[in-house]
Amino acid sequence: MTEFENLKMGEPSTNLTISTIHDSLLDKKNIRVDILRLDLIHPQISGNKWFKLKYNLHQAIENKATSILSFGGPYSNHLHALAYAGHLLNLTTIGIIRGEEVENPTLLDCKKWGMQLHFISRSEYRNKNETEFLNEIKNKFPLSFIIPEGGNNDLGRKGTREILSGISLEKYSHISCAVGTGATFAGIVETSLAENKVLGFSAIKNGVYIEEEIKNYSANTNWALIHEYHFGGFAKKTNALISFMHDFKKKHGIELDFIYTGKMMFGMYDMMQKNEINEGATILVIHTGGLQGNRS
Repeated sequence: MTEFENLKMGEPSTNLTISTIHDSLLDKKNIRVDILRLDLIHPQISGNKWFKLKYNLHQAIENKATSILSFGGPYSNHLHALAYAGHLLNLTTIGIIRGEEVENPTLLDCKKWGMQLHFISRSEYRNKNETEFLNEIKNKFPLSFIIPEGGNNDLGRKGTREILSGISLEKYSHISCAVGTGATFAGIVETSLAENKVLGFSAIKNGVYIEEEIKNYSANTNWALIHEYHFGGFAKKTNALISFMHDFKKKHGIELDFIYTGKMMFGMYDMMQKNEINEGATILVIHTGGLQGNRS
């Protein structure tokens, strides 16, 4: 486990950076925005990916698995981080990729770090959580430790419950987070304070089903999922979104990704302009990393 511990992320909350941003809208509304910079944890295993992989990796090693297998699209931040972690730990990794075989910077990195790539059709991929499909995967890779897409399992959520560790949450009226599978958001909801309003910005079109999953993971009711800022669906983008991201980086020196954090931040600013986030609010924004995906 030496190399694993040498990632220097065993207790990541002790090394995290919080960036406070300022601009004319925030000053006008007297709103404070602090950004929890999970994107700075590690160059490759950045953002929420570390937290979702942490206990899964430990369990795979304890189980003496010969490989770790997981699922994702062709620009998956999750698979990218898993491939690098496997490289560090000298563990074989296997990626089940959604869609036709392609070659891109994300997958080239994964290959370079030793991940075996297996492409399946989109219709097959939709069965990734079905028992029959998973049994076929287990038969094909019998000694492989399987992690669901995005690290969305009990071990992944155990890790995300550590994201807010060490943060003085009583300072904040709101906590904001982008939402994909819901694993990160569930961990944040579960460890938030009752007085925090936790806002999740869904990156997925028709993602209302995630609300029921969150209810299964936490009895807390101080949260809301926002569904209006998916920009056409997962990994979809518009000129307005890209322009906002460029402007945000120019003003604040912080890069956002167009799949998750860009949409979240765009939504927050729109809600502040519409007074849907009250004046005088104090907001902790979770930057979940994933910047390598911008290469698409």
